Parts: sequence; C-alpha cells; structure tokens
Amino acid sequence: MPGDQMQEESRSGSGEGEENSFDDITQVSRGIEQGEEKDRKHQKKPIPSELDDVLKKLEEMGYKTSFDVVVREMTFGETRTALFCLNGLVKEEVLTEVLMRLTFLEPSDLSSDALHSFLDFYVPAAQVDKEEDWDMLITFVLAGGSAMFIDGERTALKIDAKNFPARGMEEPSLEKVVRGARDGFNETLMVNISLVRRRLRDPKLRYELVMVGERTKTDVCIAYIDDIVDKELLKSIKDKISMVKVDGLPLADKQLEEATIKRGWSPFPLVRYSERPDTVAAHLLEGAVAIFVDTSPSVMTLPTTYTDLIQHAEENRQTPFIGSYLRWVRFIGIFASLFMLPLWLLFVMHPEYKPPVLEFIGPSKSGKIPIFVQFLLVEIGVDLLRMASVHTPTTLATAMSLVAAILIGDIAVKTGLFVNEVILYMAIAAIGMFATPSYELGLANRIVRLVLLMAVAAFNVPGLVIATTVLIIFLINERSMNRPYMWPIIPFDARALLSIVIRQPLLYNRTRPNILKPQQRDKMPETS
Repeated sequence: MPGDQMQEESRSGSGEGEENSFDDITQVSRGIEQGEEKDRKHQKKPIPSELDDVLKKLEEMGYKTSFDVVVREMTFGETRTALFCLNGLVKEEVLTEVLMRLTFLEPSDLSSDALHSFLDFYVPAAQVDKEEDWDMLITFVLAGGSAMFIDGERTALKIDAKNFPARGMEEPSLEKVVRGARDGFNETLMVNISLVRRRLRDPKLRYELVMVGERTKTDVCIAYIDDIVDKELLKSIKDKISMVKVDGLPLADKQLEEATIKRGWSPFPLVRYSERPDTVAAHLLEGAVAIFVDTSPSVMTLPTTYTDLIQHAEENRQTPFIGSYLRWVRFIGIFASLFMLPLWLLFVMHPEYKPPVLEFIGPSKSGKIPIFVQFLLVEIGVDLLRMASVHTPTTLATAMSLVAAILIGDIAVKTGLFVNEVILYMAIAAIGMFATPSYELGLANRIVRLVLLMAVAAFNVPGLVIATTVLIIFLINERSMNRPYMWPIIPFDARALLSIVIRQPLLYNRTRPNILKPQQRDKMPETS
C-alpha cells in the first residue's frame, strides 16, 4: 500500500535519520508528481446536451434499478428538465420548494440562455453551482447533493441540499466526565466539524476536505489553526493522505490510520482518538492536527505521545489539586497494571527476593496448575468477559456479570483451579487497564504485561530486566509523525514533564508544547 511506504520516518539526531527523512521527502515529491500527471491525463467527460441521452447514462448509474435513485422529469416554461438525487440523502423540503418555484415559470420568463436563467433567477437554493464534468457531477450526487439537467445544455446545476442520516448527540461512552459538556461526535461529518467550530470561533481555523477511496469516495477533513500549526507537519499529513490509493474506507478512520500513520506490528497507538469536541478543540489550540473521517464518531489528533494518551479531560474539569491527585492515581494504576503481576510472579517463584516487609506476599497453596498458567488463563478469561460485555444486550449485562463473578471468582477458587491471590492481582491489573484513558493504549499495555509474565516465567530476574529494557528502548525509538513518542521523558523537557505530572492552573500554563513546533509558543494574547 502506498501509505505504508511513507512510514520509514526519520530518527532525530543521527545522520541515518536525516538520510531517511530526505528519502521520505523524495518519495512524497515523486508521489505528488505522479498524482499531478494522472490528473493531467484525466479528461473531463462532457454532459450530454440531449436530456434523453442523459437519462440513458443515468440508467447505468442505477436509475430504474436501485430504488433509492430518484430522477424527476418536469417541464418548466416549455424547457425539459430532470432532477437527479438519492432518496434519503437530500432535504426533500428544499427540493420541493425549488420545484414549486419553477412551476410558475412561463416561456417568456426564460431567455435564450436557459441555464443562466435557472442559475441566477429561479432556483431558490442557497448553494447552487454549475458543473460540466459528468464524473464530478455523479460524485457530487452520490455524496448527497442533487443535480438538475436542462435539455439542450451541456452544463448541469449542482444543488447542495444534503440531509445525512444521523443519530442524536450523546456523551461518549469512553470519555465520560462528572462535570462538563455532554455532547459527543456522531457519524456525520458536518455535525462533527460544527461542534468544534462552536468552541473555536477563530477565523484562522481551517477545514480542508479531500476524498479518499476510489469506490467509497470517503470525505476526510483536515482541521488545523493556520497561524499555530507547524506547516511542515501539516504538509506531511496532507502528502501522506493524498498518496493513499485504496478501493475505499468502509471502516473510516482506523483504515486511514493504517494507510498513513501505522507502521509495522507495533501495538502502541501513534494517534489519539477522541469523541469529545472540547478535547479536539484543546488539541487544535495546542498546535495539533485533527483528522475527521465521515461516518466515524471519533476524530484523530496527531502527533501524539505516550504521556498524552494517559491524560483525561476529567482532570481539567476539577481544581488543580484534585486534578493532580486524579492524574497520579491514574498513573499508579497504569504502572500497577504493567508490573504488579510480573513482580508478584517473581516473588512467588523466588521467595528469597522478597524484602522482609513483603513476607505476606505469596499463596499459601499453589493450586492444581502452575501459577504462570493460572495467569494466562485469567488473562484470556478477562478478555473473553470484555468481548462478551460488548456483544451482550444491555438488559443481560448485569446477569452475565453475576454469572462471571460466581464462576470465576468463587467456584474456580473453591475447586482449587485458581488461588485467591491470582484473582486479586489480576483484578487490580484489569482495573488499571480500564482506567487508561486511551482504549488502544490499554490493550497495548495488556500485551506488554503478557510479555513480561512470560519473560519472568522463562528467565526469572534477567528476563524481567531484559524485557523491560527492550520495552523502554522500543518506546524511545517509536515516533508519531516524526515526533518522539516518549517526550518529554526522552528527550527530557523538565518544564513539560512538570506540567504532565502536576495539573497546573490555567493561567500558569502559558506556552504550547514545543514538540508540536507551533508558530506561536505563547498561549496568552497580548494585552496593553
């Protein structure tokens, strides 16, 4: 896939990294040149001047075959017309108003240039334009617009009267807050960008629309603040999206991420997903770029870092002291979910490593199967419960939870299949995973925990040390849009790290993160 070829991003500080960066730029330039050459080769397909020929071509598009393809033929002022649209994607009241207005036309009302008369005088829609390319017109209609063909004209009218089906705005299930806005994104692009525009009344806010997918022609919106965002970052994102050549994006933003951002088999997310308009607006003000994909209720913000993925909007809805406390509790929970089980397994296998204050750690009896196998079974069991809860109807979720608690938490221990401590520490690790704000990062941390458990079971202390070191090195070398993934820990930035460890008051947080390389570092407006 062409997007995958763009993932060899440069490593900062090394000559090899500069060479890779130069190669990336060269590949992007070549891709753009190839795309421009392809556009030059594309010849416009003219619209037939005879309305009967137009109707024959519309039959190839599904007219008289697909029930949702609507063609309304009418004569206004002795001029034949045909209105082409898709049922369910247009505002019927707007098109009805257009047709009602046109029914009052007399032959004397139309000049020799019928197209000019319809466009400038008689079509009362707010957004009307001309189109001479057949393919562009069909794409416009398939995206929810309407087209009016006029007999004897090679130019059609595009009427933008879209009405996409959408569910109501609800609070995101993964990013709930005790206090704060309850609106969240849904599957309609126009609704999502409007929610962000409502919070950012900045004339410098830009929404650039592109289409991705030869068949789906999915709308992708690139959002940024023009005088804050790093122009090189913006150009890199645009170039990578323009080089994606696929049949379509039926799975929306996730497929776009894999085609442009994802690299290799790394389990760690390199973008941040959010379903909250206020969170996306805050990232745009920092200098990030947001990617909206039509039909998706989540928005990608990039670049991102590991520390960014473990922060939550709730921390900024409380006082700085409480926000810092909540942040520390979350950090401890994430750290415990990674290392508590491997360390406990190590102490069980080698009691001599336990300090005197931890003598109580360790099971009084080992059970019928090895401790390590118990952990693997419980890990798989928790994953099965998580998947079952997703697919279980809401009315049965409570019953399923009770059955799971009785079977795993009680009977499994009484029969000697598991020991009490395995269930206890696995529950703590699961809570830490669910407390991770980023769902994708929580799943990645689970894989890391399994690797650490296997390393401890196989090689004891050296296994834990080596596996942890390899993990740290891997995260240090990971990059999101050529930005260090472990910033501000590596490379070290004391001020930025302090603002992550302690949730600072609003007026003390006066600068934007330097990792985003914003054009304006100072957040506070100039005052006299």
